[in-house]
Amino acid sequence: MTRLVNAAPNFAGEALEGFVAAHSGHVLPVHGGVVRASATPAGQVAVVLGGGSGHYPAFAGWVGPGFAHGAVCGNTFASPAASQVYSVARAADAGGGVVLGFGNYAGDVLHFGQAAERLRAEGVDVRTLAVTDDIASAPRQKRDQRRGVAGDLIVFKVACAAAEEGLELDAVEAIGRRANDATFSFGVAFDGCSLPGAGRALFTVEPGQMAIGLGIHGEPGIGEQPLLGADELADLLVGEILDEAGTSQPDGRVAVLVNGLGSVKYEELFIVYRRVAHRLAKADLTVVRPTVGEQVTSLNMSGLSLTVTFLDDDLERYWTAPADTPAFHRGPVVDEQPRRVLAAAPAGRRIQPGSPASRACAAWVAGALAHVRDVVTQHEARLGEIDAVAGDGDHGMGMARGSAAAARAAAEAVSARAGVRGLLVHAAEAWSERAGGTSGALWGAGLTAAARALDDENTPTPDDIVRASRAAVDTVVRLGGAKPGDKTLVDAAMPFVDVLQAWTAAGTPLAAAWSAAAEAATEAAEATAGIPARLGRARTHGDGSIGTPDAGAVSFALIVSALGIHFPTDQSREQS
Repeated sequence: MTRLVNAAPNFAGEALEGFVAAHSGHVLPVHGGVVRASATPAGQVAVVLGGGSGHYPAFAGWVGPGFAHGAVCGNTFASPAASQVYSVARAADAGGGVVLGFGNYAGDVLHFGQAAERLRAEGVDVRTLAVTDDIASAPRQKRDQRRGVAGDLIVFKVACAAAEEGLELDAVEAIGRRANDATFSFGVAFDGCSLPGAGRALFTVEPGQMAIGLGIHGEPGIGEQPLLGADELADLLVGEILDEAGTSQPDGRVAVLVNGLGSVKYEELFIVYRRVAHRLAKADLTVVRPTVGEQVTSLNMSGLSLTVTFLDDDLERYWTAPADTPAFHRGPVVDEQPRRVLAAAPAGRRIQPGSPASRACAAWVAGALAHVRDVVTQHEARLGEIDAVAGDGDHGMGMARGSAAAARAAAEAVSARAGVRGLLVHAAEAWSERAGGTSGALWGAGLTAAARALDDENTPTPDDIVRASRAAVDTVVRLGGAKPGDKTLVDAAMPFVDVLQAWTAAGTPLAAAWSAAAEAATEAAEATAGIPARLGRARTHGDGSIGTPDAGAVSFALIVSALGIHFPTDQSREQS
């Protein structure tokens, strides 16, 4: 259990605040994360890493000379919002372009990708580097679908050292991809972790058993087997990686990380490494500067992982290059000049007043969003339990944070005399920013798309609302890449908008059409219990998710049902 918590929603932010206070010589705070306290030489490529909190030292602990230029810190086990990625990247940029590094998770891909698009639109050359080292999460021929786990350390250290050496953006990106292609990880757990404020672990392992092939967000392993002794476990880890990667590497040199996931003690890790080193030597592999300890954790999870990177001359040089960060030190580094000016808070968006009619409708929307917040909060625990079956258990928490932030932003927008479009844009940004994760990205983008279909002058007609709903769902489909049958929120969203459009086209009053559409979404969400997951974090567990509905589909159905309660029931009021 995570015991030292004030309020669970504030856990990540307060932890980051304390980290900055403890390491002010290395990092400075910016909106969404931290950057180096030292100034980056003009024209140097900046490498910005990031992901959810709960994995320290990843990612903020790796910021400093020789390593990362900045780190974006999302909520616990949730990807940071695109606005946070943008903020940290802007603060870190020294004119040489930016590499955004993250683990290959749906929320991170979405948010870092959106931030990259915004930066490019402003003239910043940006590349993205998604780590895919976890051999348990997808077969060899689908390497691009694998998760990023402890291999983050080695891949990012190599890319950052290349940037520090002065390589241009193309070369930094290329060396990072080479490192990723040469990196393989496999992990085991002896017990699950618990989210801040949660009364129980996301998953449990029976005494005398261990879960194998697990992720770093509390996802259960792909299987269980009897607990092994230290040497036998080391043999298993090495064997899995060598079987995957092969031993016929041209140079015979490897970087190695034995990584603790949160509560396995260092002495235990050293015992495992002792056998790992022996097994690698028998395979004619020379270990170069091994690292043993906690580098990519999962809160208080009991477990460990092994990462092996097959080195060439360039990869070895960058792996062994000096670095000085709060959690990773290697060799001497040249003193750098302190950073002088830095903004720690984001600039607020100015709200343009809407027409009286649009302001009245905006007030109605704000009330509806407040009701959505209450409904989601009521079902937060249930959504987390559903998500924990084959995911990381944070969906309820993320949706509660996002809907609450949207409701607050909507109330602020009403006070600023916003119209419907302005209010929805303000609420969308707040939802994405506070929720993080895949759900934050998709709900933020969906609400933004809905806003673009409306304006701040006119009261939306039923046709306008249908068009905005269709735009929101189409945007979610485009960004998330899911289709019906993949066991995602799309399974509920598509039937919803199809029924809404068909019933209103047939002349049905909007309130009745919305109610029918919400009922269709609810039925479709419940039906996801009968299908395996094909996309999202649960995809690695496939058939293991059968019997439980998709958390994203369930939350979508809850929200559209909650919105339906606020629609006027007589035709005359719909047009007013």
